[in-house]
Amino acid sequence: MTDRRPFTYILLRYRHDPLAGECVNVGVVLHEPTSGFLDARVRHTLGRITKIFPNVDGDALKSALRSIERGVRKLGIHEAGDLFSAGSDALAFARRALPNDDSSFVWGPVGSGMTREPAAELSRLYGRFVGLYDAEAKPARDDAAVWRPVRDRLLAKGIADRLTTKTIESPADQVLFDHAWKNGAWHCYQPLSFDLASADSIRDKAARWAGHMMGLRDSSEAFRPHFFVGSPSNPALLADYQRALLVLERSPVPTDIVEESDIDRLVSEIESEITAHDRIVAD
Repeated sequence: MTDRRPFTYILLRYRHDPLAGECVNVGVVLHEPTSGFLDARVRHTLGRITKIFPNVDGDALKSALRSIERGVRKLGIHEAGDLFSAGSDALAFARRALPNDDSSFVWGPVGSGMTREPAAELSRLYGRFVGLYDAEAKPARDDAAVWRPVRDRLLAKGIADRLTTKTIESPADQVLFDHAWKNGAWHCYQPLSFDLASADSIRDKAARWAGHMMGLRDSSEAFRPHFFVGSPSNPALLADYQRALLVLERSPVPTDIVEESDIDRLVSEIESEITAHDRIVAD
């Protein structure tokens, strides 16, 4: 057949803590009744689940997923001839393979569409909703690459060696800054590359550093963080990048955020402050 035919699909979600309600997609069931197609695709590896739920029992999770997948496929094999006349959608068959209960798996809402190739459509949906971030690319630039132009300018001005490493501590956290110098308070410069592969990566990084600032707010040492941020090369992620900057701006420690386009301002400020400091010391 070459005509596009209607199908329904449903996502299988893993709910690590039923009380918290946080879920992650772990599988897809697709039903295309005209040809009698019914199949499921689920995770066979943990992917990024361990990053979201570090204490997950991986072996038990994979075993349960394989069991659900086999259950759907068994329905597809034994009832293929009745799928069209039954008038059921993906949810009806999914619930037969895994009834609603208080377990860690829940079915999402039913989706629908048109397709010529249901097996290819199942793979596409799996890639979109489940496997999107499994093979996440490495950052186009890491933090060191973002800082390199600043370092080069400071080297040209002969003041790069004035910056040193500094660990800021508090009862709740400690953070090592690779570039810092003291002028009354510690000025701590942290490059942050948001040239990452996904919106989740950008949000996670911003949240992690905002969390560090929350943890350091009771530090006994006076310090001022300066974040020198690199933007994503993927234009589709620029909105997520802007939201990440808002997260950093709202940290409880007064923070200076400098984007790459303002590199000259940052270098000039560092040079001016060091020059002024040295003049006062000399006098």
